[in-house]
Amino acid sequence: MSKQTSASASGSGSATTGGSDGAADAGELARAYDVALLDLDGVVYTGARAVPHAVQVLGEARRRGMGIAFVTNNASRPPKAVAEHLVELGVSAEPEDVVTSAQAAARVVAERVPEGASVLVVGGEGLEVALREHGLRPVRSADEEPAAVVQGFAADVGWQALTEASYAVARGVFWVASNADLTIPTERGIAPGNGALVGVVRAATGAEPVVAGKPELPLHRETILRTGARRPLVVGDRLDTDIEGACNGGVDSLLVLTGVTTPQGLLAAGAGQRPTFVAEDLRALLAAPVTARREGDAWVCGDWSARVTEGALAVEGSGARIDGLRAACAAAWASDAPVDTSGVVERLGW
Repeated sequence: MSKQTSASASGSGSATTGGSDGAADAGELARAYDVALLDLDGVVYTGARAVPHAVQVLGEARRRGMGIAFVTNNASRPPKAVAEHLVELGVSAEPEDVVTSAQAAARVVAERVPEGASVLVVGGEGLEVALREHGLRPVRSADEEPAAVVQGFAADVGWQALTEASYAVARGVFWVASNADLTIPTERGIAPGNGALVGVVRAATGAEPVVAGKPELPLHRETILRTGARRPLVVGDRLDTDIEGACNGGVDSLLVLTGVTTPQGLLAAGAGQRPTFVAEDLRALLAAPVTARREGDAWVCGDWSARVTEGALAVEGSGARIDGLRAACAAAWASDAPVDTSGVVERLGW
């Protein structure tokens, strides 16, 4: 991915840091990229509810020729269950459209241990199904002499499961975490994620797991293997997983502000966590990007301009707040020194 610092956007909401290698010039994103690799939690749904516009946009994107793959760090459910949930929400999905960190973790383990080996599972059914696909035997006790430990999120993971994992890891057993997300979005708010549970085993053993999920490369590799994508666009709501993972994989990304990331967090994004495009929601897939341009010492997008003066970011203008955010991000990210962004988000109307 190119590391330019221009910003772009679509009419419904996308912004870029450059880096699309001309793909964005081909029209709307749904035609510029062959497959959208969509995160689920905070992008397509939050718990039992679809994110606004997601159902309609994904259907239309498919009609325009864009492939859709659902790529999730959540390892608790197998692809079949995830696809069924999507269908219940009105999103067309088959099990093969879903790629999970459980599948990536299972491949990592299968490349390390003999076929038929026992693997201690801390997590849900998704991990067990993925391991069996590779000819491995899921177990739940360290007394089963497992060749590896695989840990993923499940709402019912408790002390006993974490203890069994700690016993095995302390003996030097190969340890893989499906992901290291510290939090997950729920209908009631932000809750502890698998990374928090991994921290319990880490505290008990002093060991560090191999992480399969975003932002690490195993899940990216698994997704490309399963989809055959040649011009993928990663779509997510988190800088530290979705967007950093896209940067690590060298592909373009779209950040939507329907989940974890806030405008203030986006302004402060480091070089390895800056999305190619920014949008309020998935409607950006159906629109053409508009590039924020540099005019003198300012960055301009729509009716907004942003500049850094004496280390402080300032914005001027009116109109769509997403355009203001794109201009502000371009100005902040173009600076070689730390930028004071206090008051900017409020000035933009977020």
